[in-house]
Amino acid sequence: MGLKTRIGVSLAAGAISIATAVVTYYEGYHPTAYHDPVGIPTICYGHTATVRMGQTLSQAECTALLEEDLGDAFATVDRRARVNLPAPTRAALASFVYNVGEGNFARSTLLRKLNQGDLRGACHELSRWVYADGQKLNGLVTRRATERELCLSGLSLAGLEQAPTP
Repeated sequence: MGLKTRIGVSLAAGAISIATAVVTYYEGYHPTAYHDPVGIPTICYGHTATVRMGQTLSQAECTALLEEDLGDAFATVDRRARVNLPAPTRAALASFVYNVGEGNFARSTLLRKLNQGDLRGACHELSRWVYADGQKLNGLVTRRATERELCLSGLSLAGLEQAPTP
């Protein structure tokens, strides 16, 4: 099933289902630990916190890690964003945080724009986050394009597509 179909099916189920569809699509399922494109030990659906090279986890263990990590990403978005977010926008930002971490999100222009009420500008900031360890990665380019489209679609659905007026 393609990503747009997964997102469409998930839209009715809310932000968590949408973010799960995006994260699993772009991270892929790898039950055995591997090094990501910049050398970070990774397992399952992009989990990095407790990985040991040579480790293999079951599908159930990988799903539990995904749920925990995505829960943390949503908690970060909810704690740091001082504006109400439509489900697709919240899902896009949770996918982003899942990938870049809370520290990067907390220090980002994206979050600053979001909290200034420039939701559209915040969504457009996603396109800047396509580098890992100084390398532009095609996988991040496509992921950020999807997150940006999803982020903006939430604004459109909520009638928030206009940038704030000064």
